[in-house]
Amino acid sequence: MTRIPAFLSRHFGAAARGTALLLTASAALQAPQLAHAGEKFTYITNWYAEAEHGGFYQAQATGLYAKAGLDVTLKMGGPQVNMMQLMMAGQADCIMGFDVQTIQAWEKGIQAVTVAAAFQKDPVVMIAHPDVKQFAQLKNKTLLVGSAGQVTYWPWLKTKFGFTDAQMKPYNFSIQPFLADQNIAQQGYLASEPFSIEHESKIKPSVFMLSDQGWPPYAMTVVCSVPTLQKRPKQVAAFIKASMEGWKSYLTGDPTPGNTLIKKDNPNMTDDLLAYGISSIKQQGAVLGGDAAKYGIGIITDERMKQTYDLLVQHKLLDATKVDVKKTYTTQFVKDLKVMP
Repeated sequence: MTRIPAFLSRHFGAAARGTALLLTASAALQAPQLAHAGEKFTYITNWYAEAEHGGFYQAQATGLYAKAGLDVTLKMGGPQVNMMQLMMAGQADCIMGFDVQTIQAWEKGIQAVTVAAAFQKDPVVMIAHPDVKQFAQLKNKTLLVGSAGQVTYWPWLKTKFGFTDAQMKPYNFSIQPFLADQNIAQQGYLASEPFSIEHESKIKPSVFMLSDQGWPPYAMTVVCSVPTLQKRPKQVAAFIKASMEGWKSYLTGDPTPGNTLIKKDNPNMTDDLLAYGISSIKQQGAVLGGDAAKYGIGIITDERMKQTYDLLVQHKLLDATKVDVKKTYTTQFVKDLKVMP
């Protein structure tokens, strides 16, 4: 399965309405975290159902959302789905986001707020042939990078590692050029392209997560509109808690319930690919590692968000005069959640 990153679509439609407080009063934060029984709540993922969405599907399948008093609808995203536009039009309470996209949305007047991060590491990777043992060796390779990567992590790679535009070519979401040329390395997603390459070529490629090289954004985040945070704080809190409990169940218990629902939504998903995805997520500590090991699954911190914001400003991917980073996220729903791995 070849995957286009969730942040590929950068045109979010009409701007959101004027700025307002994220929550109307501190009492909302202290309210019981259980929503009223059966309250409808819609969440749109960033792609067709897959292991990277497993915790949300596990929460649905094992009744965690129902126990939290929510009637949750999980909707799949995809290459033609503009999740941000749908959310701002009121067709979803929250969506699966990516820090770069969410922060940049504010520059366009779109008020989308990150409230939790299922993945402590962005699962974007660079994939090379087995002879490449260290990330720095990619400086001598032709690198295939998609259009979204060219305006997100590529400027950072050039600055930090000395990569050049001359060695970069467009990635068209096919692994065939990589298989045909030993001198090519390409972008990918942790649980997708490496599996496809192994399956088709019977070789085990070298896989380097950009997050391990210092790339700071979170991924598989929960992003909500300001009106949702104003009007439904208890429901958002209940959704986050159940979702992160779902991730704990999916990665430390039996993932079968979640996988069954994933395959129902996405019949093209195979047991082998799901198993590979779960193994990769565990091995890399994408969900259970990093700050999550200390503070709990779903945690976001001021330090990490500022790192991403500063990186975007440094590489002229964001106008600092137009965006206050503290408006683009809130830690209030996760700082005391403590769903420990």
